[in-house]
Amino acid sequence: MQKAYLILVVFFIGLSSGKLFAQTDTSGKVTRLNPELLNIFDQKVPKKYKISSIKVSGNRFFDETLLTSISGLNVGEEVVIPGGDNFAKAITKLWSQNYFSDIEIYITNLTGTNIDVEIAVTERPRLSKAIIKGIRKGEQEDLQGKMGLVSGRVVTNAALQSAEEAIKKYYDDKGFRNSLVRFEEVADPAIPNSVILNIHVTKGSKVKINQINFSGNEALTDIDLKKQMKGTKEMSRLTLHPIADKGVLADPKRYNFEQYLQDWGPLSFTKTKRVLDPYLRIKLLTSAKFNQTKYGEDLEKLIAYYNSLGFRDASIEDTMTYYTTNGNINIDIKLNEGNQYYFGNINWRGNTKYSDSLLTAILGIEKGDIYNLDLLNKKLGKTLSPEGGDISGLYMDDGYLFFRTEPIETAVYNDTIDFEIRIIEGPQATIKNVRISGNDKTKEHVIRRELRTIPGEKFSRTDLIRSQREIANLGFFNQEKIGINPVPNPDDGTVDINYSVEEKSSDQLELSAGFGGGIGLTGTLGVSFNNFSIKNIFKKSAWDPLPQGDGQKLSLRFQSNGRAYRSYNFSFTEPWLGGKKRQALSLSFYDTKFANAYDPYTGQYSADAADNSYFKTTGVSVGLSRQLKWPDDYFNFGVAINYARYQLKNYPIDQVNLKGFDNGISNNLSFKFNLQRSSVDNPIFPRSGNNFLLSLQLTPPWSLFDKSIVGTTDPAKKYKFIEYHKWRITGDWYVPLGKPHGEDRNKQFVLKVSAKYGFLGRYTSKLEISPFERFQVGDAGISNSFALLGYDIISQRGYPVYETSNPKYNPDQQGASQYFTMFNKYTLEMRYPFSLNPGSTIYGLTFFEAANGWYSMKDYNPFKLRRSVGVGMRFFLPMFGLLGFDYGIGLDRYGPNTGMKDAARFTFMLGFEPD
Repeated sequence: MQKAYLILVVFFIGLSSGKLFAQTDTSGKVTRLNPELLNIFDQKVPKKYKISSIKVSGNRFFDETLLTSISGLNVGEEVVIPGGDNFAKAITKLWSQNYFSDIEIYITNLTGTNIDVEIAVTERPRLSKAIIKGIRKGEQEDLQGKMGLVSGRVVTNAALQSAEEAIKKYYDDKGFRNSLVRFEEVADPAIPNSVILNIHVTKGSKVKINQINFSGNEALTDIDLKKQMKGTKEMSRLTLHPIADKGVLADPKRYNFEQYLQDWGPLSFTKTKRVLDPYLRIKLLTSAKFNQTKYGEDLEKLIAYYNSLGFRDASIEDTMTYYTTNGNINIDIKLNEGNQYYFGNINWRGNTKYSDSLLTAILGIEKGDIYNLDLLNKKLGKTLSPEGGDISGLYMDDGYLFFRTEPIETAVYNDTIDFEIRIIEGPQATIKNVRISGNDKTKEHVIRRELRTIPGEKFSRTDLIRSQREIANLGFFNQEKIGINPVPNPDDGTVDINYSVEEKSSDQLELSAGFGGGIGLTGTLGVSFNNFSIKNIFKKSAWDPLPQGDGQKLSLRFQSNGRAYRSYNFSFTEPWLGGKKRQALSLSFYDTKFANAYDPYTGQYSADAADNSYFKTTGVSVGLSRQLKWPDDYFNFGVAINYARYQLKNYPIDQVNLKGFDNGISNNLSFKFNLQRSSVDNPIFPRSGNNFLLSLQLTPPWSLFDKSIVGTTDPAKKYKFIEYHKWRITGDWYVPLGKPHGEDRNKQFVLKVSAKYGFLGRYTSKLEISPFERFQVGDAGISNSFALLGYDIISQRGYPVYETSNPKYNPDQQGASQYFTMFNKYTLEMRYPFSLNPGSTIYGLTFFEAANGWYSMKDYNPFKLRRSVGVGMRFFLPMFGLLGFDYGIGLDRYGPNTGMKDAARFTFMLGFEPD
């Protein structure tokens, strides 16, 4: 029969004999049938027809079978015409995909009761590329990944709306709250049915917070409340007319000058700030942009602050943000403080393990204290605290993993609330399985031997926290990704503990080169393998690229400055000798030769001078240290035997103490004892804990064995065997300050307090103090040639190496010729981490330092110190270790004849933090 183009669409507008057959598609277009087609179907009597075939036309990118499936029409399906909704549903389903700009369904053939159906679609254009206009290149790059527009995908209204929302949010977060976005679609002549999307962005001017107004706050001042809003700050201001800031919901309360004087305001910084705030507000380091997310968080902080002060019914009744005449915004917050409450009687119920009096003492809350539900939950241990000292920690450290508490309000009268704390102790849990995952390189036994949680022992929360610390201190894993997941098994009273770690690179490479005039190439090559495995050194399969995983440390280092200087260093440490106890074996060997390569007769540097005038040191050391159980297991005791051989050839090293001793050999055999206690939580960036070290290094009293040593005037005999006793005391404390900043809970200020003392003594007053093993004080802690004598290098930022105890003496910029037998050093550092990523730990610091050295106890004055202040940065890169920069100003170097430029020094450190 003749092809009948009967267009069926979603809604039938009208159907009656004698009238045209009209219908509307989803785009609102009305199509009317030609009256000649009305004879094909009986419009009065609905009749069933069977679909014999389905064809799709107009599709370029979509599969015909897929579109047929989405439509829901099937060959063999019966439809009713007129009156059926099969075709209307098919168009609705296809339209909902948002891929088409037009959809029509035709009946192309009618044979008896069989019909052929054609689905005609017009596909929406696809995105060729999106071009952002009107903003900087950097902002364009940021937005490309945020809009969700992908080349080759259909450009839908939903996609454009989503892109617009992403752009507006991007600028809202930056303070541009009036940004405008306009889309322009241009056909791409190179690709059929594709468009180039031009996105015109006008970000407008930045909107800042002009004023925050409060009402309903009687107990707390506006300034008290504004301090809690860390993410919502007002802009700086200077005005004589604060009345212009009158709010809509909240009128700011003015603290008048008369009341300020009555309250003795000039003696109070807070009251002075309060009276000046409407007129003068200086915000140098804070942003006044408005962020909706942070604003919502700050509103919650306001209520939490009220709750912490006993106002448990405090609420925010209403808020409003509105624009000022200059385009900034004001914020009004209407509060209902409610009444302030206090703790009443606190009773215990269900406790059989510990008495009421002990639990009350640990809780630390007395009747009459300001009501604070967060404090109560913290003391009960309902919120986990690494510091411990709560009720939950008391029970959980004794195996009561299933322990829980339920604080119940039993009475509320006037302003007092009584509590009954119901305790469910439960059974003691035993550790069943301990599993470790994520250690791809480090062998499991290296981690397992650090754990305090051992199968078969009672569960302890303190042991969990300590285990996490020990894993972090290995230095092989990302500290921020160490996971601990206790899995209780209530059926058998056991618990499985699952540890997860993330490996990080711990090996280090030191490589540097330079050129020294007249003495040749200067170079350093050093490698440290901090997770070495000597057991697998002969297994080819274990070299990937080196045998590793047993937690041993191997260091090799070579330095050369042409013929003037060369040094070899080797060290090896096994932290678990025997594999069963925490006892470390360390071995080291070094051989160093220093020559100035200068011929005083010719005034030139030469190879012959380097061979005929030098100072050589060869040494070996063997040490053994072991963890102690008393007073606690943070203590460690170590013993080491050291031998150093000093050889001089036509080389004067000390014209004061070793005058005439230019050739010969000195021997230094010493025994060193260390007692250390370290509880720092991380070796790279400690946030808490402390470190104490007491060391004694001494030689045999050779002068008691050979009396002729005391009376001789021959330096070669006097110092053939060196004798001394050296004492060192070091104390470091790390104190976290304030609350964490940003999303990372570990990003907070840390105060480091450090004190160091050193003393070098002799066995008899008839013999001079040894010229060896002294203390070099000043500069960046980098050793000079005299460090070959075994000197302890004590840094002081802002000063060069100095040789006098008088702080008023400006030290020689070229260095010192004598060194101290005593020293004191005190340091205060304020640190803040910018990145705790294991790939690059970065933190900044400010410091105050005071230090000095003396030659004898007679000269010693602990109050006569050189002082310095400054700033610095530290970069810890796993491959290269520590990189440090400090800019220090020597306060005692600054004077009438010394400007600030001459009093300041820039220092650099590589590989380690100087002593």
